Amino acid sequence: MQKSRLSGVKVGIVLTGSHCTIGEVIPQLKVLKEEGAELYPIFSYTVDEIDNRFYKVEDLKREIKDITDKPIINTIPGAEPIGPQKMLDVVAVVPATGNTIAKLANGIVDTPALMAVKAHLRNQRPVVIAVSTNDALSLNAQNIGLLINMKNIYFVPFRQDSPLVKANSLIADMIQTVDTIIYALQGKQIQPVLLGPA
Repeated sequence: MQKSRLSGVKVGIVLTGSHCTIGEVIPQLKVLKEEGAELYPIFSYTVDEIDNRFYKVEDLKREIKDITDKPIINTIPGAEPIGPQKMLDVVAVVPATGNTIAKLANGIVDTPALMAVKAHLRNQRPVVIAVSTNDALSLNAQNIGLLINMKNIYFVPFRQDSPLVKANSLIADMIQTVDTIIYALQGKQIQPVLLGPA
């Protein structure tokens, strides 16, 4: 019998407010569980509080708890111990909004999501970013560039999702989330990072 690739690995799953992308992330969480990972869910304030046309918050929380079997971390004080207690082996921000990317690149920590990343990075452990934002090739291009060049940060491969309609928009290929995490745990960036049209 093949050994699960992430058996016993503790993965922080950070959900931020690209609401339209959450539906693509859920199946990847199930794959992570199948691969043996222990999942620790962390919500940004937006995901924790705002109903939207893609899901109701209570429905999402119920689904995430069913998958992870762990309480949701949804406060800054709740996320802070991730650092000193060395709670996690890897943190994955899936999806990562432009707002979260911009703040992370500029050292701003004002949500549970950002505190989780900051606390985890202090231990020199890997953080995986799955970008999903309409301003990736405009206002946020420099921030993505900074993060790509930063130690211990790895990107899920991404592409322009609708170049003729939203020329500045990028979205990660969520199907590659698990493999990106496995590579990141080895200190490697999965390649290629830049993908052609779907």
